Amino acid sequence: MNLTAVEIPETYKIKTLLHQKSYLVNGELKTWNGETSEVYSTISSTEDYKPTLLGSIPTLGKTEALEALDSALGAFDKGQGLWPTMKVEARIKCMEKFVEQMKTKRDEVVKLIMWEIGKTLPDSEKEFDRTVDYIYDTIEDYKQLDRDSAKFEKHGGVYAHIRRGPLGTVLCLGPYNYPLNETFTLLIPALIMGNTVVFKPAKHGVLLISPLLEAFQNSFPKGVVNIIYGRGRVLATPIMESGKVDVLALIGNSKSANALQSAHPKGNRLRMVLGLEAKNPAIVLPDADLDLAVNECIAGTLSFNGQRCTALKVVYVHESVAEEFNRRFSYAVDQLKFGNPWEAGAKLTPLPESDKPAYIQELIDDAQEKGASILNEKGGETTDNFIFPAVLYPVNKDMRVYKEEQFGPVVPVMSFKDIQEPLDDMAESDYGQQVSLFGKNVNTLAPLIDTLVNLVCRVNLNSSCQRGPDVYPFTGRKDSAYGTLSVHDALRSFSIRTFVASKDNAYNKAILNELLDTKASNFISTDYIL
Repeated sequence: MNLTAVEIPETYKIKTLLHQKSYLVNGELKTWNGETSEVYSTISSTEDYKPTLLGSIPTLGKTEALEALDSALGAFDKGQGLWPTMKVEARIKCMEKFVEQMKTKRDEVVKLIMWEIGKTLPDSEKEFDRTVDYIYDTIEDYKQLDRDSAKFEKHGGVYAHIRRGPLGTVLCLGPYNYPLNETFTLLIPALIMGNTVVFKPAKHGVLLISPLLEAFQNSFPKGVVNIIYGRGRVLATPIMESGKVDVLALIGNSKSANALQSAHPKGNRLRMVLGLEAKNPAIVLPDADLDLAVNECIAGTLSFNGQRCTALKVVYVHESVAEEFNRRFSYAVDQLKFGNPWEAGAKLTPLPESDKPAYIQELIDDAQEKGASILNEKGGETTDNFIFPAVLYPVNKDMRVYKEEQFGPVVPVMSFKDIQEPLDDMAESDYGQQVSLFGKNVNTLAPLIDTLVNLVCRVNLNSSCQRGPDVYPFTGRKDSAYGTLSVHDALRSFSIRTFVASKDNAYNKAILNELLDTKASNFISTDYIL
């Protein structure tokens, strides 16, 4: 059943189209009079289904991309610019100014998250609030980092004053499924460490950056943040081909990362911070609490329709409990409510990619042709903008749904007799982000945990996979990630240790003392930020 306009509350109706006519370069919101791209939502505003026009964005080209790059390079000025040499306290004030202005745009951004990517109202609000919290937490962690650095060390007759410095200019590309939060987990730590940034919003979730453009413009020195709109390949490729980008910060897929990395002529100089795809499994052991396992696997497989890199994308169940698990799980999937994002109790929502239902159907058809059945009654029911999650069983390795990261509402279930089967599959997989392990016998769990921590980077005991809390490391092995993202680790990912050294003698001590007393240097300082 398609959802119609009569169900849209007045608060969330699209009354004015958002035609984004400017982009941010060198501290100026430049007006764009060239080609534009219309932005549609797959949520319908009419009685008869049709996508809703939300507005439009500039379709910038190579010239504008390189203009933004030059702006960022100029602001960094080979490490001599205002931003990279600024006192830590001054950069923090800029970030605090930004987040205070950002908070005033909450309602606008939340509404756009719902319309652009179909995320539920509670989850859209959570994404905004979590991002604000992330910025505050990053500021506090940066203060602590600075406090820890406000000292001299001495080894072998040499004093050293060690701090972390910026890497240079960052190309920042975020994902559509968390277009605010995950983008900002790249952007914010990169900026606060003194780097300059060229940022292109995701294909879906692009308009929601528009309410924040002025905050970026008036919170940071000119050229520090540059925001451009258009097609990723058209904009990002020439920026990388220039060889002038120091860091590629991307949350997306490994094909894009590889293509952009290979476009850079000096790969040895390119730092990368990448959050990529995953095929996180759940493993349900014979002694698992099935009620708990079912609830956590529902959340893990189908939160935001399964459109999360941390989603559970294949479920392994021991053959002794497979029948009972499948019965309970399939029933629970069919109880999930499909509705528009603002509907109370909606757990499944319209898919932002118009071609995603057809792709999911291909996976279902392929699995059925190779021996799988749809276990739940509603599985595969399709509307113009959605396909109801199908629980597929038994799945085997020849099926596309086993090999491909589905990133959508379909759940492959496999049974196993010997625990070595899922372990071997994980060892052979191209991915290694997380796993969910369900069971309670410590003698069984202990050796499993000891193996799993070497296959993935996070083992979730009796709980679904997730990114948060943001203070914990977020990374992966193999094709799943490069670098570590968390409040603490991201500051290190976007910086490098740099220090001033001096031999321990009276001549140097006098100079260092004078530097400290006069506060003439932003780098050499033992002052604390409380």
